[in-house]
Amino acid sequence: MPKIDDAALLELEQRWNAIFTALAEGGEVSPAQRLRAEGFMEAAVVLGYANAEQLQDAMAESYRLCSQDSLPEDWRQLFPFPQIPGFGQRAPVVPSTNEQ
Repeated sequence: MPKIDDAALLELEQRWNAIFTALAEGGEVSPAQRLRAEGFMEAAVVLGYANAEQLQDAMAESYRLCSQDSLPEDWRQLFPFPQIPGFGQRAPVVPSTNEQ
């Protein structure tokens, strides 16, 4: 198993934290921001800086720290590498009519 390159991991952690913090606060994450982070993850594996499992483990920890919650057990099946699981807060539903 390759040793994770410290500089690459630091950069990924910053990107994950920005994504997961925005989602935890009810904000939005642009597709470009997410795709760039996923591309960086894939490049880190291709270049031998880490393997997919190491990065997924580190990303799950980043998610836990930002959202104060763990990812669902099956998240790796729902979001295969290098996809970033994006679970934002549910939008409030407010009735738009007076009908009951």
